[in-house]
Amino acid sequence: MLGLLVLLQNHHDSEDVALLADDLDLEIDEILPSLEFAEILQLVKVSDGRATFTDLGKRLMAGTIRGRKSLLREGLRKTTLFKTLVRALESSPTHELSDHELAQIVSLTTAPSEEVVQNIVNWGRYADLFRYDADERRLIAVKGITAPKGGTGRSPPPSPPSSGPGPSAPKRSPSTPSSDPPGAQVAHALA
Repeated sequence: MLGLLVLLQNHHDSEDVALLADDLDLEIDEILPSLEFAEILQLVKVSDGRATFTDLGKRLMAGTIRGRKSLLREGLRKTTLFKTLVRALESSPTHELSDHELAQIVSLTTAPSEEVVQNIVNWGRYADLFRYDADERRLIAVKGITAPKGGTGRSPPPSPPSSGPGPSAPKRSPSTPSSDPPGAQVAHALA
């Protein structure tokens, strides 16, 4: 999704979806999930086949990495799925959720699968909503992730950099296919 937003920014913040797909050498249906995810987070508006940045989307693209994470964290917190995950982490006595517990929560969405779970974990980690312990196969609450009752507060420090930009996947078995973090499954799971 972030790569698509960079391309949209290069097209002066508004462009025909078909032209964006053409620039990426993809079919339209291959970029629609990323656009849908961006719309859910209120970063873009798609109308009459044209994608246009919202003010929030422009702020995201103009922000620093820390600022982008903060905006994404707030956007994800507003979705039912991430709100549920954060609440479950907070109410757990250990402030952790096993992979099984995570899968149970995600199974209530419209698109449960291992790839969906990994994408959700990737986005939550990227936005510093939680951490993932691959050895223990558990989500772990990050101290200070809840929004104070007054609505403002300091965000947690960014997580250590991964091997590449953006979200990085939890460890998988060699037989599990790799996928890029944001995608259709997360958009459908958030809906």
